Amino acid sequence: MGRILDRYVLREVLASWLVVTGVLLVILLTNQMARVLARAAENQYPRQVVLELIGLGALQDLSILTPIGLLLGVVLAFGRLYHDSEITAALACGVGAARLYWPVTLLAALVTAALAWLTLDLGPQAVTRSLSLRSAALRAGQFAPISPGHFRTFGGADGAVVYAEGLDPAGALLHVFVEREYGGRVQVAVADRARHALAADGMTHTLTLYNGERFEGVPGSAEFRIVRFAEHVIPVRVPELSDAVTALEAVPTRELLQSDDPGRRAEVHWRVALPVMCIVLTFLAVPLARLRPRQGRYGRVWLAILIYMIYANLVSAGKVWLARGTVPEYLGLWWVHAAVVLLALGVYFAPSSLARLRNRSPA
Repeated sequence: MGRILDRYVLREVLASWLVVTGVLLVILLTNQMARVLARAAENQYPRQVVLELIGLGALQDLSILTPIGLLLGVVLAFGRLYHDSEITAALACGVGAARLYWPVTLLAALVTAALAWLTLDLGPQAVTRSLSLRSAALRAGQFAPISPGHFRTFGGADGAVVYAEGLDPAGALLHVFVEREYGGRVQVAVADRARHALAADGMTHTLTLYNGERFEGVPGSAEFRIVRFAEHVIPVRVPELSDAVTALEAVPTRELLQSDDPGRRAEVHWRVALPVMCIVLTFLAVPLARLRPRQGRYGRVWLAILIYMIYANLVSAGKVWLARGTVPEYLGLWWVHAAVVLLALGVYFAPSSLARLRNRSPA
């Protein structure tokens, strides 16, 4: 009977965890997809890069979603079992309360091992790949020719916005619009034709406009200057892009362990904290899911979310304190885990202790 119960509880918890994690991942991916598409449209990313960036972002999101997904999965699964009196029937048949931890512990051990591999090894590689793809896409966008019918931005916020309506057989742009900011003033130029050239250093774009007009002034002011020209040259210097990946999240864990920098040591503790959160939250979830008679199956979900938010914020704050040297490194983030473990012990033993005090006969 014990094995049947273990398999049944494991199936319920696994199904709830997969559903909760999947829903949260879809929500985050929807927001991330909008950001990636907006960045791709602004910087002219190649199409094949967009899907890979979204997939790499999903890997990074999994490290954050896995602990909360496991906590809510256990609370929802046990909430249904308590609500349908299945846990009550199992306990009446002689199944100990500690027996309920076995299937959950098995799932938590597997999830924790996978999450440790993700945060310590695969995650930094995904961040490195993502940053490299963005740098390569930006570089490719800077060097790409101007396409008719599309707005093109050069040089970021201080650069120029170019639009061409068409392209003649000789390769010249037709009916061109150029807008740029220069010295606090806005310049807008329109021309019948234009040619786009890239300097030898690869960092300066030259737009040569023919037969057009230039409007120059300060936005909000009525004073504008209009200049008609036969030929007008607009050089645009694009910022240099570095191929070096400098984000701390992309540094391999082995390299972080060899450093004495407080910021890098804090990053190590952060990566270790995420798998530890899975173990601690699972230990807390089983007693937290205990329902009172006639209480709804979702009655403890809000409390689980509240505990996770406090836990996650304490871990994030602890990381900042470690980087600043406010908290000594030997404490790391273990004090946060210890506080939540004490909370879990209180949740587990408080009902039985209160029941014994309530049923104690007066002396």
